Amino acid sequence: MNLHTACGAFPSRRGSLIAAALVFLASFAIEAPAQAPASGAKLSPERIKEIVASPDRSEADRKNDVRRKPAEMLAFIGIVPGMTAVDLSTGGGYTTELIARAVGPTGRVYGQSASPAAQARLAERAKNPAAGNIFAVVQRFEDPFPAAIASNGVDLVTLMFNYHDFGHMGVDRAQVNKAVYAALKPGGMFVIADHSGRPGTGISESGTLHRIEESFLRKEVEVAGFKLAAEGDFLRNPADPRDKLEPDPPMPKDEFVLKFVKP
Repeated sequence: MNLHTACGAFPSRRGSLIAAALVFLASFAIEAPAQAPASGAKLSPERIKEIVASPDRSEADRKNDVRRKPAEMLAFIGIVPGMTAVDLSTGGGYTTELIARAVGPTGRVYGQSASPAAQARLAERAKNPAAGNIFAVVQRFEDPFPAAIASNGVDLVTLMFNYHDFGHMGVDRAQVNKAVYAALKPGGMFVIADHSGRPGTGISESGTLHRIEESFLRKEVEVAGFKLAAEGDFLRNPADPRDKLEPDPPMPKDEFVLKFVKP
C-alpha cells in the first residue's frame, strides 16, 4: 500500500498531519548527517588494499588508479569509518566513490559540483551498494555545503586537482576556504591535491597549463585559519619541467598533496 493510499484512509485533517510527519521524517533521513564525530581507528593498510581491489569498481576507475595512486591517497588522508566527508568539485566521482567505500555504511560522502550534470554520474555510482552512501550536492563553489552540515558538521573535505581551476573560472577562493573552515569540525581535515606550477607563477597558469604554485595555494588556505598537517610526496615527479600542460617527453606530472587541519 503506497503512502497516498494509506493517508486516504484517515479523515482529511488527521491524514494531512500524518502525511506531513512522514515527509518530515523522510527528509530528515536523507539530509541529516550523523551528529556524533567519527572516532576509532583509521583504515588499516589491508582494508585499503581491499577497497582498491574491490571487483565491483569500474574499469575506468581502475585505469585512473595508475595515475591517482588511490591506496597511497587513502592512507595519507587517514580516513576513519563513519566519517562525514565532502568531495568538492566531484567531477566524475572517482574520489567520491573511494571515500564512500572508505567511510563505510556508517558514514556518508557528499559529492559537490556547481553543475547539475554531476548528479547523474553520482546517482549511477550510488546504485552500487558499496557506494550507496553518496549524496549529490549542486551548489556554487563559494557556498558548497548543504545547510545541515555547513557549520561544524564535516570530518573531511577533499579537493582533487581542481583548486587551480578556480583561478580561470573566477571563483572566490577566499570564500571557498572560509566555507570549508566553517563546515569542518575542530580537528577536521582539508586535503588538496593539484598539478604543481613553477616558482613565481602563482595561479597565473591555471587556464593554460592547469597548474598552480604550491606555496601560493598553501598561503591562501592558511589565511582562512588552517594549519598544514602533512605533505604527500607519492605523486611528485621532480623531472617534470612544469612548463607545459603535459610534460614533454611524456612522463607523470609533478603533483603535490597537502593535508590541512582546522585547529
